[in-house]
Amino acid sequence: MGLAQAARLIRRLRAEWPEGASLLLDNGDSLTGGLLSDLLAARFRLLAPPVRGDSPPRHPMVAAMNVLGYDAATLGNHEFDHGLPFLRSALSEAEFPVVSANILGGDNAPLVRTSVLIERELPGSDGSRHRLRVGIFGVGPPQIADWNATVLGHRVRTRDILKAAGEEIPRLRDAGADLVIALCHSGIGAEDPEPWMENAALPLAALPGLDALIVGHTHRIFPGDGWLRTAALDPEAGTLHGKPALEPGFHGLHVGVLDLDLDRTPTGWRIGGHLARVLPVPPDAPPDEAVAEAAAPAHAFLQAFTGWPVGDTRVPLNSYFDLVAPGAALDVVADAKRREAQRLLRGRPEAELPILCALRSFKTGGRGGPGNYVDIPPGSIALRQAADLYLHPNSLCLLEITGRGLRDWLERSAALFRTLVPGETDQPLLDPAFAPYNFDTIDGLTWDLDLAAPPRTDPEGRPLHPGATRIRNLRHAGRPVGEEDRFVLATNSFRLGRGGGFEAATRARLVLQTHILMPDVVLAYLREGPVHPAPRPRWSFAPLPGTTAWFDSGPGALAHLGEVRGRRIEPLGPTPEGFDRFRLHL
Repeated sequence: MGLAQAARLIRRLRAEWPEGASLLLDNGDSLTGGLLSDLLAARFRLLAPPVRGDSPPRHPMVAAMNVLGYDAATLGNHEFDHGLPFLRSALSEAEFPVVSANILGGDNAPLVRTSVLIERELPGSDGSRHRLRVGIFGVGPPQIADWNATVLGHRVRTRDILKAAGEEIPRLRDAGADLVIALCHSGIGAEDPEPWMENAALPLAALPGLDALIVGHTHRIFPGDGWLRTAALDPEAGTLHGKPALEPGFHGLHVGVLDLDLDRTPTGWRIGGHLARVLPVPPDAPPDEAVAEAAAPAHAFLQAFTGWPVGDTRVPLNSYFDLVAPGAALDVVADAKRREAQRLLRGRPEAELPILCALRSFKTGGRGGPGNYVDIPPGSIALRQAADLYLHPNSLCLLEITGRGLRDWLERSAALFRTLVPGETDQPLLDPAFAPYNFDTIDGLTWDLDLAAPPRTDPEGRPLHPGATRIRNLRHAGRPVGEEDRFVLATNSFRLGRGGGFEAATRARLVLQTHILMPDVVLAYLREGPVHPAPRPRWSFAPLPGTTAWFDSGPGALAHLGEVRGRRIEPLGPTPEGFDRFRLHL
């Protein structure tokens, strides 16, 4: 996966049209999101001597996008994970405009261009050539400033997506745009507009003067399966409020193609017809040679580091069953978090409180496919393997939280699971609309999860059944957790900024907001010696006699089935999508 493989498909698609008759666009989360960007950012911060050559390698994604001739791009939330100086350095190399109408600098001036007007001369069906001006603007989640507050401070501000777009669209029209396209790093969420929406694509599409949208952020595919057709959303035609739209997945696994048929009318150009497609990149596609060459210095830099041994493990560390049972990989992260929290609290009054650790697994299949799992065998751990244990450069934060807050936290997580009918067999266990990286468990507590009860929130974290209770028998050290009992919860800056809809984080008292990155916390712990985490129960499903549910995991899961504690799980065989299916007995 990745742009190097997708590039071959991109070149073929562009070659099918006359020169200038296509636009190549990107709608964000391109510059950050893996070990390479973390290493580049670390070197940028520390000004470490280069491994080879006299200067750090250029940002490989920007170099690759330059080679492919991108026409425009916008900023996603992960562009800001490593702070503004690193982002500005990367963008300084871009040979294409980067636009965003709702992301501002600390002085309230636009951080980048709000929009761009691209002029093309295109052949028409009448044999003549026609001048066309395409206005392109970008928008991103306004929560960026909160999610990345520890590295951004007050140097980045945001505006509401709909307000910013409502001003930018007529501005582009006044500037002569014949068509206006939104690069919307925001997903398809609620239809009714709300202030400061994270996933605002549907109400955005309803704005007058907008012709088409490229949406994203939620890693879904549109048009495609899994969408409910409504008056505002047509998953077959690929329209939002009747306007052509695409959401082309993530990680370069797909390329979105939006073909627009334009008609000339007395009042200007209009879209007479369209075809929206999301094409998979062939998994065996070799890397594009020019893209690979542009990224070669950074790739060599990455290879110089990723094989370094950073620790040892006495037990397998994997995430194949993290959505249905506690696992050793998360145990390691919990132990690393707790040790660092104990160090930070030394000498503070909060050191007398029990320390709990919020945990989430980043690689649990889902939209990432059957290879999207952690799988580290016993023995030496290389840097590239350790990086799988905590993917994102979130910083460690400590909260003082009550028992009531902990229940709310876990109820939000419990929305991952569908409501099961007691006594029925082979029901689907997981809600595919719930992003698995928002499934938090809390080390230091034990509880039962009742799947016969409805979830308290929807997959996005909005209230659904406010009085619902799925979390039963919540205990600490064997004692029931009282509503006003006090704890320290080690979590991260993303949750502190309301990431994932965890409102309980906003009601807790902030004890420490550090700049210590969670990947560094895990690495420091691994370096201390071989890890052999003590098994701990954390959570179980409440019994539902005669009830079973199925879930999918990676093809490597079967070899680790015997490691699952406290669950009765049986294999059902492979699926057409490359996963292995399992039956969970409740």
